[in-house]
Amino acid sequence: MPMRFAAADDAALPLHLVDAAALDGWLSDQGGAVATWLKAVGFSAGIGSAVVVPDGNGAPMMAVAGHGTADQRARGRFALAAAAAALPAGTYRLITDLTGPALEQEALGWLLAGYSFDRYRDQPGASAQLVAPEGVDAARLEAIAEGEALTRDLINTPAGDMGPQELADAASGLATEFGAEIEVIEGDDLLTRNFPMIHAVGRASTRAPRLIDMHWGDTGPKLTLVGKGVCFDTGGLNIKPGASMGLMKKDMGGSATVLGLARMIMALDLPLRLRVLIPAVENSISGNAFRPQDILTARNGLTVEINNTDAEGRLVLADALAYGAEDAPDLMLSMATLTGAARVAVGPDLAPFYSDDADIVAALTRAGDAVADPVWRMPFHAPYEAMIEPGIADLDNAPKGGFAGSITAALFLRRFAGAGTRYTHFDIYGWQPAAAPARPKGGVGQGARALLDALPEILGL
Repeated sequence: MPMRFAAADDAALPLHLVDAAALDGWLSDQGGAVATWLKAVGFSAGIGSAVVVPDGNGAPMMAVAGHGTADQRARGRFALAAAAAALPAGTYRLITDLTGPALEQEALGWLLAGYSFDRYRDQPGASAQLVAPEGVDAARLEAIAEGEALTRDLINTPAGDMGPQELADAASGLATEFGAEIEVIEGDDLLTRNFPMIHAVGRASTRAPRLIDMHWGDTGPKLTLVGKGVCFDTGGLNIKPGASMGLMKKDMGGSATVLGLARMIMALDLPLRLRVLIPAVENSISGNAFRPQDILTARNGLTVEINNTDAEGRLVLADALAYGAEDAPDLMLSMATLTGAARVAVGPDLAPFYSDDADIVAALTRAGDAVADPVWRMPFHAPYEAMIEPGIADLDNAPKGGFAGSITAALFLRRFAGAGTRYTHFDIYGWQPAAAPARPKGGVGQGARALLDALPEILGL
């Protein structure tokens, strides 16, 4: 169903959001019949609880949703979304004391609870609809929800239906919708145009590699988003074991996330010049696959020794980052499902990011908390630079030793971002391993909402 609020409707059923700690006081303020009914059905205002209360004739009179306790809410997000999934189909209007960011979070969570991935079978999301609560920016929340839905759809689509061409088609559809310009450099043209590492990683597949380059906006600061678009990763000649290959349809989660963020930016008509760069490849195995011990020369002239063909994402991003830096953007961001080391460090729920810019760090930290999109700053730790310098070439794509894998990957990427570029890198997971309120199991955006909220502060919009 569309990720939108219901039209204002006088017949919408009142939906009271009740904090568990305030339940007794709230019940005492209601009529005796309401309190009697809720006590009879055992309503305790826990997160995810929702009850429709009938009038004397048995018709719905109101609904009540639990908001849990402060401690319970601190251990999760989108409490109202949990109740939305438990309510019957209908239209509701929220009755609550929440205001500001807290109300915006809960209203957005309701919209996100309506998401379902139904390309291959019917899978309805929450069917209850909400009238936009008074005091929220409904259009902004809808734009955010639709951008998130795009990200989820792209990640959830299996690689058989989401290869480099299909990813380019998705970007082209977005460009058409918002009047952006797009260029796709494909196959051997990548060599002609000096994108050797994108070509090397993708050349073994029957699905040609390509670089997607989208531009939108003609005034304001320049923002360049670079997203890893590895549509499937076998690991190359350093082939992954089957268990590690099982989720590799999501290895284009960085590209899906930047496209979702781009959709939000364009739908909200932010006053900036947006560029999206996506190296779209499939890391496959054939006689012409790139090999361990090969040395590749990147777009910016740096040489890279290949010590593991399964560390391919940083290679394709390197060419794209070098290309983006040539345009001297005011801010360049990369997003990638880059390392398992990041998952070991912070788990699947946090989006770690790397930045040396104190203003960016402060803005992202504030925004992540404000919009319930948790992020965590990680260090560009300069003493580890030596770990990515193999001696035979300028850089090593897979340092030995097993330590600091996410940091060394980020340091590798920074070598291509340009010396004077404000640069931030996100090493995201892009996957919800178990269903949670507003986030069904499957593909999920991470960091995009925090970035959207932080951009005005970072870029002075």
